[in-house]
Amino acid sequence: MGIRPRRVALTDTRATWRSIRIRKIITATDVTAGNTGDAEPAKGLLADELTTGTSKSEPPMDGAVDGDDALPQDGGGAANGGGAGEPGPLSVYGDAAYGAGALLVDLEAAGAQVMVKVQPPAGQGGRYPKDRFLIDPGAGTVTCPAKNTVSIRPVKDGGGTASFGAACATCPLAAACTTAKSGRSITISPYEEELVRARTLQREPGWRAEYRATRPKVERKIGHLMRRKHGGRRARVRGRTKVDADFSLLAAAVNIARFGMLGISRIMPSRPVGFPV
Repeated sequence: MGIRPRRVALTDTRATWRSIRIRKIITATDVTAGNTGDAEPAKGLLADELTTGTSKSEPPMDGAVDGDDALPQDGGGAANGGGAGEPGPLSVYGDAAYGAGALLVDLEAAGAQVMVKVQPPAGQGGRYPKDRFLIDPGAGTVTCPAKNTVSIRPVKDGGGTASFGAACATCPLAAACTTAKSGRSITISPYEEELVRARTLQREPGWRAEYRATRPKVERKIGHLMRRKHGGRRARVRGRTKVDADFSLLAAAVNIARFGMLGISRIMPSRPVGFPV
């Protein structure tokens, strides 16, 4: 399916920005088809970081930085680092559109601080949601609020289904759980453990405070991409290759404007740069 001439979906990873301290610089962009999920391109955009488990080094910069953009002594922003030129630990922020199990697996494997929101399960009609059930992937069982335990029936692609069937017919909690004549069924994701871990973590006050403090910075950077009529909201050309190149140009222009706001006049490379002759 080709690209629709539409607003490019820009959230944390479609136009990923990783804060070099708090500098808010866009470091990678990607353009996908309109029917692509937000989380799908995230691994490619974060490829370098997921390999090393750290944010990229900060190159030395010339220029004064003051006011609200002054650098904190202990680092800050989406990826906190050490001193200039030192890679910091990787922290990845994203809204619920990025809370996919496959991405969580990649982030955990890289040792990243997972600040990606995962949508809580919803109970249809106000009935018991999935998180009221005790799911034990290791034992292959699911226990309902009434303490009935059934086995998980695995499926080919991973995960499985737990069906309570006849147990619901005589259960005193059935009315608050299901209206299905065949009883309540629970679908188990191949990434159930990662999803449960993420949901548990995001209920902690410290996690929520950190997320709320950082997410507005991401949205503000997206706003910078949208405020000019230069392809940020709608593609100006046709074909994904052309749109990708055009959007990369926009991101570069936004970065240059940011450098100007920071008073940075020159970026020194962290290693010698060779040119072919």
